[in-house]
Amino acid sequence: MTVQVFSFIVQSRQAFIHLLDSLTVEELNEIPAGFNNNIIWNFGHIVVSTQTLCYVRTGILEDAVAVKYNEEYKKDTKPTRFIHTEEIAELKALALSTIQNIKEDYQKGVFGPIQPFATSTYKAEMNSFEEILITTVGHDNIHFGYALAQRKLVKK
Repeated sequence: MTVQVFSFIVQSRQAFIHLLDSLTVEELNEIPAGFNNNIIWNFGHIVVSTQTLCYVRTGILEDAVAVKYNEEYKKDTKPTRFIHTEEIAELKALALSTIQNIKEDYQKGVFGPIQPFATSTYKAEMNSFEEILITTVGHDNIHFGYALAQRKLVKK
């Protein structure tokens, strides 16, 4: 089952990247009325959140300092600056490469038992690494849904 979960995460992220590619940098950065973030923030957020859940919540990393862009896109943040094409390109690459790295680490047995914790989004208790992966699918798609809604408001 886990191989299919990784595949689905990649497919979902490729769909999100396709959305990014269909918009201008200005549209990606625009915060639509009624929202406190924008499309590129939603994308960056999924990139850093998955790494944090997989490596910090499992105890492999002590904290999220090693997660690139974590401070800009972590939970409870919002856009504070214009995101340029170079960072957007890097986020797109990280969205896929980090999942590949997580998959390889999973196959190597890097992720052992976890200390159970409840997610803030779903309030569901995570008891295994596999549950973290399944939650990642839902979390990624919540933010993809926000981005799709925001596209309707920013597309000129």
